[in-house]
Amino acid sequence: MVGIGASAGGLDALDQFLLHTPSDSGLAWIIVQHLDPTKKALLPELLQRVTRMKVQQAKQGMAVCANQVYVIAPNTELRVQDGKLKLSKPKEQRGMRLPINILFQSLASEIGKSAIGIILSGMGNDGALGVQAINAAGGLTAVQQPASAQFKSMPEAAIATGCVDVIAGAAELPAQILSVIAQVPPYRLKRTNAAPHGQSSAPAGALQQIISRLQRHTRHDFSLYKTSTLQRRIERRVAVHMLDSMQQYADFLDDNPQEIDLLFKELLIGVTNFFRDTAVWNYLAGSILPGLLQQSEDTALRAWSIGCSTGEEAYSLAIVFCELLERQPELQHFSLKIFASDVSPDAITKARHGQYPLAIAGQVCARRLAQFFIRHDNYYQIKQHVRDMVLFALHDVILDPPFTRQDLIVCRNLLIYFDSLLQRKLIPLLHYSLRKNGVLLLGSSETVGRNQNLFVPLQAKLRFFQRQDPPENAARNLPMHSFPPLLTSSKEYPVPAKTIASAHPDNLQSAADHVLLQVYAPAAVVLNSAGDIVYISGRTGKYLEPAAGKANWNFHAMVREALRAPLALALKQVAAQASAVKSAPLNLRGLPLSADDDTMRVDVTVQALQEPAALKGMTMIVFRDVAASTINTPPDSINFSLAAVQQQYLDEIQTLREESRESKEELQSSNEELQSTNEELQSTNEELTTSKEEMQSMNEELQTINTELQSKLDDLALAQSDLQNTLNSVEIAILFLDQQLNVRRYTDRAANIINLRESDLGRPLSDLTSSLQYPQLHNDALETLRTLKFCEKEIPTTDERWFSVRIMPYRRLDNMIDGVVITMVDISATKKLESALRETPEHKPAIKAP
Repeated sequence: MVGIGASAGGLDALDQFLLHTPSDSGLAWIIVQHLDPTKKALLPELLQRVTRMKVQQAKQGMAVCANQVYVIAPNTELRVQDGKLKLSKPKEQRGMRLPINILFQSLASEIGKSAIGIILSGMGNDGALGVQAINAAGGLTAVQQPASAQFKSMPEAAIATGCVDVIAGAAELPAQILSVIAQVPPYRLKRTNAAPHGQSSAPAGALQQIISRLQRHTRHDFSLYKTSTLQRRIERRVAVHMLDSMQQYADFLDDNPQEIDLLFKELLIGVTNFFRDTAVWNYLAGSILPGLLQQSEDTALRAWSIGCSTGEEAYSLAIVFCELLERQPELQHFSLKIFASDVSPDAITKARHGQYPLAIAGQVCARRLAQFFIRHDNYYQIKQHVRDMVLFALHDVILDPPFTRQDLIVCRNLLIYFDSLLQRKLIPLLHYSLRKNGVLLLGSSETVGRNQNLFVPLQAKLRFFQRQDPPENAARNLPMHSFPPLLTSSKEYPVPAKTIASAHPDNLQSAADHVLLQVYAPAAVVLNSAGDIVYISGRTGKYLEPAAGKANWNFHAMVREALRAPLALALKQVAAQASAVKSAPLNLRGLPLSADDDTMRVDVTVQALQEPAALKGMTMIVFRDVAASTINTPPDSINFSLAAVQQQYLDEIQTLREESRESKEELQSSNEELQSTNEELQSTNEELTTSKEEMQSMNEELQTINTELQSKLDDLALAQSDLQNTLNSVEIAILFLDQQLNVRRYTDRAANIINLRESDLGRPLSDLTSSLQYPQLHNDALETLRTLKFCEKEIPTTDERWFSVRIMPYRRLDNMIDGVVITMVDISATKKLESALRETPEHKPAIKAP
């Protein structure tokens, strides 16, 4: 079955997908789209136009058949159960529904590795959790290339999960999916029909090559994982790359190192949810955590979440503990520190950020979302007080030392991926990591197996087990001899033993010395001046253990708790005596190995080293086991000087406590100041945000005004051109002067009468020369400007022309006087006519007789 998810804007992508999908593929296609719940759906009719397969709206109890398309009905949630479609009314309010996740999760649960999930164009992040579920079940996932999608939010959210197998355009997806399906069955057939006499040796050899390459590249060993799980995951990558065999894929890894990283992510089943299996969390909150708090001798509980993936389970535990303290205020003095570990760097990085998609609203109730999360536009952020309860670390439970002294270990759905041998080795490790009466929580399909003597069931159905101490004879058989416990070689031997090539007399001494040191020499360590271990001899696992958290080789962090205080004092005393030429060793006799067990004691010798030169300034500590019955001197009378040093040490501790308290008060004061400053900055930020919005609004207004001004400037330029052309087209010379009688503008004809050039703009009228015989021109212009009266005269020129010179005030549109205008009209023709008429006889006056 193929589940297809798209939003309301993904119709074009659905058309392209179905248009290129063969009608006889043998697959059933179930489409879920974000539809308006108040309107009738027309999607079946629209899709029927592009495919020959039958397209119908899903109905309750409808059987799913091959080569048919089923479309979700409006205002419903669609699931697949027992090969039939199940419809239900949405529980969430409108806008919070995630129908694609619901369909994909039901497909993963119903048909597992036969499920196929496809995400097409759409807004939001619906489908991301569903893609993870199908990937975890071994199914195939595909996503439309975001660049080709009209809305790319849903494809990008699915790709961000790291669980997508195929990414392509909507039109190319059908062919690629069918190609992958065609590639996978041959490998399943080979594995199923493999003959016992060795026909499957080639796939097994290729599988081992792939595991070896993974181990060299990532350091993680997958050889003890279930073979069926490994093969199924590798076959998916083989099919994605369209290779013919697993051996080809092994060779492909040599040339493509980046594929090793992708395969590593593929093998890590990183699917988890908040509050998975509600009954488990209810029992944990109602019985397990209160019981641990009642029996705890310490106010700080410790929990370890193994295989935490992206952190949902660890944060769920922190939230449950916070709710318990809220319900029972008398427990407020208790705290919980959660160590959450995983082998995936990407998962740990995401867990540390504490950011989860809005789709978790389907897993976490609204009350918890409001109390423990901060909602942003595209994600929920875990609140800081919950984040501070969890310490995330990259950690391989197979290779790395365990986190010890835990009150609760949560290891759900991790053991199911390991084979039985690895499971039998891990259960004693978990037993060792728990404190007395600590609780182990496993997944619904997991159990402690044959190790019934290590755990007693508290709630077998929910997989809660309590640690119990095994009988003494059984305790000796536990595989807990070194750290990490699952390695074949001990970490306590920094230099591997050399192979003795022969028994030549020259080699006998070194061989004998090697055997004596290995078998009979006591356990010892050499420390530098900083207290770090630089050399280990013999088996020191009984006296030292790796500290929780980041790897730390400091002696004080690794030594057993019961030995820590006396050895710290002894080292202090030896350091004080180190100035002597040859300081005597300090012997501590009969120290208990455990505060709860007096049966095992140890003699410790602390010696400052001065020679050879390579060891100068270092300290050697030697451990020798002794039986409690042979100790005559009580431990309290070991050394009188040691008691004095202890008192000094206690005084220093008191001084350090006082300094710590003062520093804490100063830090608290600084924190309050920083909080006040933060509030002021927040207020300033809000004001700046408001100012920014106002500036943006003002900027928009200015842009509008600028556009209007530009338009007016264009109009003004056009009007100026019109005016200039008009003035030049009339046969009138015009001169414009300002209030100081400076030249403002003139026409071409005026330049022929008065000597004007472009550079004369702004020059006074009195500085200009002209052909007019009009010396009173400047005075008449001043008089017109003063009295606002027109002045008109007929003026001859030096070239025997006549002009009618008219001087008038320059009046602006606002009725303000801003200079004068002088017009000069050529009247030479009129004057000549007048002169000619005067000279004719009929116009001469009659002469009277005397």
